[in-house]
Amino acid sequence: MKHYSIVIPVYNRPDEIKELLASLVFQTYKNFEVVVVEDGSKIDSKSIIDSFSEDLTIQYFFTPNQGQGFARNYGFERAKGDYFLVLDSDVIVPENYLKNIDDFLTQNPTIEAFGGPDAAHESFTDIQKAINYAMTATLVTGGIRGKKKRIGGSYQLRSYNLGVSRNVWQKTGGFAKRDMGEDIEWTLRINKAGFQTVLIPEAFVYHKRRGTFAQFAKQIISFGKTRIYLNKIQPGALKLIHWFPAMFTLYFTVCLISAIFLSKYSLIICFPLIICAIAVVIDASVFYKSLKLGFLSLWASIVQLTSYGRGFLKAFFLEK
Repeated sequence: MKHYSIVIPVYNRPDEIKELLASLVFQTYKNFEVVVVEDGSKIDSKSIIDSFSEDLTIQYFFTPNQGQGFARNYGFERAKGDYFLVLDSDVIVPENYLKNIDDFLTQNPTIEAFGGPDAAHESFTDIQKAINYAMTATLVTGGIRGKKKRIGGSYQLRSYNLGVSRNVWQKTGGFAKRDMGEDIEWTLRINKAGFQTVLIPEAFVYHKRRGTFAQFAKQIISFGKTRIYLNKIQPGALKLIHWFPAMFTLYFTVCLISAIFLSKYSLIICFPLIICAIAVVIDASVFYKSLKLGFLSLWASIVQLTSYGRGFLKAFFLEK
């Protein structure tokens, strides 16, 4: 029976870690421990962790602030499991999360590195649901963030929901960056070490993400910049698909300019954008059974693509 260590870095988020730990209590698969690494928080979670000591096998460590990547490494070094599962503190896990992972690994014993997708919980705010759509919908991201089953391919691990065997950790050394893009960099090294990284569609988590569109935009701008920076230290991190948000951003700008100065031709110029916008609204409205969420998801999608594109283009052309 495989033993899992769930490693969770936390920074000033006691309320979030409480929700995550509460969801872990109800896991149907019980052979696991929780390793919480407090990354130099000013508002620590110790009292929260202590309140779960009778319901969970849990280790708690407080370290000076070192960044989420290195905080996870600290947890790996002290974990006792055969597999390490990494979760962000702002997720909630369904009760069959661990069972679905264990079933998959039992059926695919050669797989040692894997990730799962994310979804929006019914308790999330409308903005959080709209942001989740923008980050996961095939119409917006092309399915690269967890909508496609990739057995036999290489899946980009995401740090809010990933797993590796102890063997993978020992041979690759864990995260090599403090934060932002650390999961992309580690995935590239895991693949180069000869390990396959795959998606387990059933191993999804409910991921809260940012609470406002302004916070979301700031985060995604950083994502765009990070892709360029990573390609400098890990050639191969930048692929053709990562140019799409930048191309969308330029096209969206052209549409705005044409609507102001070339109103006679703006409908022709922006017709593809209008069709795509209608498709997103319909798709999101059907998915959430809400027209309001359909339009919020459209705005979230525009924010997601243009923010990534802005960060990407700025790093590519101005920050050499």
